[in-house]
Amino acid sequence: MKHAVRAIVIRNNALLVMHRNKFGHQYYTLVGGGIDPGETPEQALHREVLEEAGLRVTNLRMVFRDNAGPPYGMQYVYFCDYLSGDVALRPDSEEAQINALGQNLYTPMWLALDRLAEVEFLSPGLQRALLQALQDGWPKQPVHVPIVVK
Repeated sequence: MKHAVRAIVIRNNALLVMHRNKFGHQYYTLVGGGIDPGETPEQALHREVLEEAGLRVTNLRMVFRDNAGPPYGMQYVYFCDYLSGDVALRPDSEEAQINALGQNLYTPMWLALDRLAEVEFLSPGLQRALLQALQDGWPKQPVHVPIVVK
């Protein structure tokens, strides 16, 4: 089974997200993606955040495990500190190549934290876990995200 990583990056009261417009279905998700063969989850996270958002992060700490089902399987979700960069897809990223086709769009952006509860987010369980952690603090040990059906 394939595994993936996702990044929680908060800066200036906003969460780094990927806005998706997938053939007209619009939603938000955390930046991240699959772990390549031979990569550690942390290496994959650094690569994915740089490719998808143009940012460098530091102080990675796994806070959630989210079973996303196919194609990503288990997702390891890390709380990260922003280090540097401006939010933009790298032109050589897979997402930028898909954007060029015009109907399945990826747009990395900062989402104001006070909007998180009102947007469509993948997964709803991860959205709920993020909102809970923002209120109560980040878990000291990784917590499994329960499946939530909206």
